[in-house]
Amino acid sequence: MSCAPHVVTRLVRQIGEHSATIREVAERLAPAQRYGAASLPTLLPLVPTIVEAYRSLRLTAIDRDLILAVSLCLDDQLEPVLDLDGRSADEIAGGPVGEHVRLHAGRITLVDPRLAIWIRHASGAGAVAAIHERLGVIFARRADPLNAAWHRVRSSLRGQPSAVPVLIPLARELSEQGHSTRALELASEAEKHADELDRDEAKVVAGAAALGAGFVSDAVNHLDALFPDGAESQRLQALAALLIAQSTMRGSVPDVAPADFRPRSDDAADWHAWTRASALTAGLCAERGDRRRMRVWLDAVREGSARLGTERALRDPAVALSWLVAGDVDTDDVAGAGPLSGGMLRALRTAVEGDIDLGLRILATGDSSMGAQADPFVAGFENSALVRAYRAIVEVLLLSWRGDIGMARDKLVAAARELPVALPFAGLGVVLARRLDLAVLGELGPYALALTDALPPGVKIDRLVDRSVRSYLDGDFEDAAAAARLWLDMGAPQTTLAVPGLDEVLGAAGPVHRTPRLVRPPDLELASVLRLRLQGASEGSWRGEHEQVHRIARTLRSPFERARVEAMIGAQAAIRDDRVAATAHLRAAASLFEVAGAAAWSRAMHGRLARLDQPDGGGARVLDPLGVCRRAWTQYLTARELDVAMLASTGASNREIADALVISVRTVEVHLGRAFTKLDVRTRVELTVLAHRTNRYL
Repeated sequence: MSCAPHVVTRLVRQIGEHSATIREVAERLAPAQRYGAASLPTLLPLVPTIVEAYRSLRLTAIDRDLILAVSLCLDDQLEPVLDLDGRSADEIAGGPVGEHVRLHAGRITLVDPRLAIWIRHASGAGAVAAIHERLGVIFARRADPLNAAWHRVRSSLRGQPSAVPVLIPLARELSEQGHSTRALELASEAEKHADELDRDEAKVVAGAAALGAGFVSDAVNHLDALFPDGAESQRLQALAALLIAQSTMRGSVPDVAPADFRPRSDDAADWHAWTRASALTAGLCAERGDRRRMRVWLDAVREGSARLGTERALRDPAVALSWLVAGDVDTDDVAGAGPLSGGMLRALRTAVEGDIDLGLRILATGDSSMGAQADPFVAGFENSALVRAYRAIVEVLLLSWRGDIGMARDKLVAAARELPVALPFAGLGVVLARRLDLAVLGELGPYALALTDALPPGVKIDRLVDRSVRSYLDGDFEDAAAAARLWLDMGAPQTTLAVPGLDEVLGAAGPVHRTPRLVRPPDLELASVLRLRLQGASEGSWRGEHEQVHRIARTLRSPFERARVEAMIGAQAAIRDDRVAATAHLRAAASLFEVAGAAAWSRAMHGRLARLDQPDGGGARVLDPLGVCRRAWTQYLTARELDVAMLASTGASNREIADALVISVRTVEVHLGRAFTKLDVRTRVELTVLAHRTNRYL
């Protein structure tokens, strides 16, 4: 049973740390609820472990009403419950019901939260409505309009439109404070009880709250009905949230144009809503690499900003962030405000320019003042779970760029427990979770697997790269190279924001197929160039080349990236039978990987060191005895030269090669001579030795 980590956390808060009950409840949830796309049911299902826990419980009528009231209240205030019950706190604590409730500092909660589920199922709808009605009267008497309105609408089987003007603004306020789940509850109730005049506004508030919590399916359900039937102002207010939710659910931005929703009035609020929706949709297109449609939506941002005079506040950050995410880092340096168009934009730009530490400090500074900053991009969502998930993914990305692989994974796991981290940047958090798990564990752990399951069907991630990395770390170089080549053949799909992949097995094809607009800091760019340079070094130039590469690699600040260069030098030295150099560089790589927290990479280096002393290559798993060598030599030799060289490496004579390839012996001699020259060997024996070393150590 797969369940998104942050959904498990919500279940723990409602059920307690009862693993068997959590599994049973999760099994009863709809897939959208398990993966975090929809909110949990207001009343969780009554499962066998809860029934068994309270099978023998016997309660008096007054104690039953007390427990039911505690389970139905929006908060844990003690005084309203005492008003309903009629007993003092000491009498309750000293009575039979005292073992089931916890009273402290004016608060009352249930000792076992599962009791709330049991009591509500056992009491029936009539008893629940009666307690709601009594609580509504009590809170009205206490001048608490929110709780009074909440319990009044929950007690009524008929509409209560008079409660809606209270619930909607309070839901909006809670949503802006980051309490999206509670805001969604209030707005959803308001929507049920609203008359036609207020229903559209209730839908907008409910949809916004749902999106803020990451409940994209709920957001679509609330907002979709506004198009085309809602009032224009409400549709424009809902537009941004609906497009974000639909894009997240489907994996692609809806095929609509900004002109389809362009305001028909001169109302400034309508134009601002349309412009902001255009800015956010441009960002969604950028995340998915759709530069053409991104430009269309940015044109709408320019039009709306010019009309409103918000060029600096909205247009400039929207353009800068969209182009940065799309892969163009040479945009003008602009400053936004708030957590998204301000903090994240500045942090990403600073990191891409080379100062990752400063980028992380910018994020940390934004944390301390986020609540006080308004963000024109995400006004009202600054404290939402969705925006905090974006910020968390940026922090994890920067940590991985800095080479702190272990810390990045720990941060991502912690964020995944609380936030919908699978949503930002078109699934970037899932790609990071998988790659970091492979680097630390050597396999996909439970968090990465659960987050992968939570991805919408339309979102594609580069699983072939994951397979290549895992095979490479396991020593199955042939499978690693095969998966990497297949990934290249499919167009090298990847996020524009660079995640550590595997160019060690790509050879000369790497820079040809690599996405040209990959966003990454100079350290990652330089390390990739150095690894590809090592792969292209000929036998004759190897010694001088590897010394120069090693000297440059010492300037890399990322221990993870430098370790990968050291590992490549060690592998290439082993191929050339320079065991002293190979041992030194592989040991350095293992130590640097340990510093980075990349335990699986460090273990792989120790495995390579062990293979240096094993004449059979350590039992490396290969289907084609020289498959890795064949792929490595592809970058140096033509197809015919490669066929001839590989056959010669297996011991075939010139005549046997000629017969196998249906060419003349003279042609074999010509191709073999050219292969000798390109590979810097003089004899068949040297060619064979080089082939087997390449296959063993690459």
